[in-house]
Amino acid sequence: MRHLLAAALLAALPVGTAAAAATAPLPPAIASKGSLTVAIVLNYPPLEFRDPATNALTGFDVELGEALGRKLGLKIDWQETSFAQMLSSLSTGRVDAILSGMGDLASRHAVATFVDYLRSGPQFFVLSANAVSYKTIDAVCGHHVGASSRTSFPKEIAAWSTAHCGSKPVIFIGTNGSADARTQLRESRIDVAVQGGETMPYIMKQEPGTYTLVGKPIAYQFTGLAVAKTDPALRTAIAGALSAMIADGSYQALTTKWGLRPDGVDKVMIDAGQ
Repeated sequence: MRHLLAAALLAALPVGTAAAAATAPLPPAIASKGSLTVAIVLNYPPLEFRDPATNALTGFDVELGEALGRKLGLKIDWQETSFAQMLSSLSTGRVDAILSGMGDLASRHAVATFVDYLRSGPQFFVLSANAVSYKTIDAVCGHHVGASSRTSFPKEIAAWSTAHCGSKPVIFIGTNGSADARTQLRESRIDVAVQGGETMPYIMKQEPGTYTLVGKPIAYQFTGLAVAKTDPALRTAIAGALSAMIADGSYQALTTKWGLRPDGVDKVMIDAGQ
């Protein structure tokens, strides 16, 4: 149902279809500038981070952004910022877009519109040394669970706890991002951590034997490239560029490279988040 709604939303774009969007003109101000200023927060591997060896920007979002720029004939100017400042930077015009693992949430649709490019969900995980105590996902109930306060995870964890835990609810601990949640887990300040399931294969590869997943993601949402609500022409052009990448296989090549193939989308979706 969600995919049908998203397809209908895309069909309602001024140019009519994703194929038409591929030929949509850029907004004059962007075209004359020849570049797209994109906000990014470099702390969410494998989506965006700095290469430890070179300090260069890298990750799936970085490579996707550069590829979209080539499709649009634009240079991507990455602007590193804080997560808290991204939407305000977009609404005030300091950046043209956000490409930084941002969830497409209905609560953000008042100021931004999203071209959705991944599907993700909050995943419980524990230290492998403690995994014997978490053989089923319901074992999380009654324990201290940490996750980034600036995401939709607190709300999703609370809903899961209400539905599954009865008289032993999850005790939620807000953290300053996913890296902080992992730190608190390693330091035994929390019992269970949560972050996007799409990031866990990379994290577990970087820290082998450290973490064990508990169950499956407890909810799913879309991750989107955000542009200002007042800039439908830019949204249409970016949607067309992503559609072209899906059609020529370059999008699938990137999701495979970064271990995100199961989280990829098979069609362009606009504001499909709930």
